[in-house]
Amino acid sequence: MAKKVLSLLLASHPGPTVVVTVIAVGLGVGLGYPPGRLAVLGLAILFGQLSIGWSNDWLDAARDRAVQRTDKPAARGDVSVAVVRTAAFVALVVAILITVPLGAGALVAHLIAIAGGWAYNLGLKTTASSWVPFAVSFGVLPAIATLGQEQPALPQWWVFAAGALLGVAAHVTNVLPDLEDDARTGIRGLPHRLGARISGLLAFTALAVATLLITFGPGLPVRPLLIAGLVIGLAAAVLGVVLLLRRSPTRLLMQLIMTCAIVDVVMLALAGQSVTV
Repeated sequence: MAKKVLSLLLASHPGPTVVVTVIAVGLGVGLGYPPGRLAVLGLAILFGQLSIGWSNDWLDAARDRAVQRTDKPAARGDVSVAVVRTAAFVALVVAILITVPLGAGALVAHLIAIAGGWAYNLGLKTTASSWVPFAVSFGVLPAIATLGQEQPALPQWWVFAAGALLGVAAHVTNVLPDLEDDARTGIRGLPHRLGARISGLLAFTALAVATLLITFGPGLPVRPLLIAGLVIGLAAAVLGVVLLLRRSPTRLLMQLIMTCAIVDVVMLALAGQSVTV
């Protein structure tokens, strides 16, 4: 039983799930959420991400099995596809119910973010618009936190833009190591059409621009810690480009993007209410 539970958790894409949850909680901390409300925000995002991760493994099980993906529990048969599918829908319902206490604005923003992830899994990943769900979902993520406050507020335009750029970067770097396997199963998203080199350069350019926006966004005070974050973000972008040009794409590129995303969220947390309209 314990092994089945562990396999189910591994099928949820735990890395991105945890990172996105940490991002939301970090935003909540920066906005001054009280502990109880912060816990609600974190749990809502966690279950939303679990639903997206499980729906991905459920819908991709046949493709993953065809290319012998050993890192996919459903494809290996460690947990049944039916169980993963059920978990995806249960997590979706739980995510929606937990978000309700945060208010109508936060609920709408969270529904948009979750819909983006599900839309990608349900078919957009095979099109030239594969980047759109990531741009939308990451773009509205800060709005879930700002609209979930006791006094709701929309994020500044540059916060939406920075989130969308981080989403594009995350999408591209996540796909790059799987280009050949995807091609064998009919997946032709934007990175597949552009090729590894151009896609990788696009991802790390998006990362650098997002970090610049968060450092110098209108209304933000210039702080040494923000400049330090900028240095880390640009260094990650440069390292990513070097790795891309020297070797075949690996999961390390995705880890760089996620690390930078957390750094960017720390920067946004330091900005506090300056990120809202």
